[in-house]
Amino acid sequence: QVHLMESGGGLVQAGDSLTLSCVASGGTFDIDRMGWFRQAEDEEREFVAQILWRNGLTIYANSVKGRFTISRDIAKNVMYLQMNSLKPEDTAAYYCAANPRTDGVADSWGQGTQVTVSS
Repeated sequence: QVHLMESGGGLVQAGDSLTLSCVASGGTFDIDRMGWFRQAEDEEREFVAQILWRNGLTIYANSVKGRFTISRDIAKNVMYLQMNSLKPEDTAAYYCAANPRTDGVADSWGQGTQVTVSS
């Protein structure tokens, strides 16, 4: 089973940028796609972005399209989320997932990293 570890969260001001990382280890040959999700306090977890591991095709939630960029380094087994023009509504715990499905189930989840955007 893939083990995932996120990093890069923090406290920033509106308009700032932040880059999250997710390192995958163990069973990485089974990864078809990876995604970023987030969960704000008292809210349900929501999809942010996804990348197909081999060909790099990406999809984004409308709320982050044009501001966030998902990428991966296959050689290092690392996925990134570059977040620009951050807004207070981006405040949430961000989680990476291996092989996420539309029903919200994934093969593996990271422990999460908190992003807080002050106005």
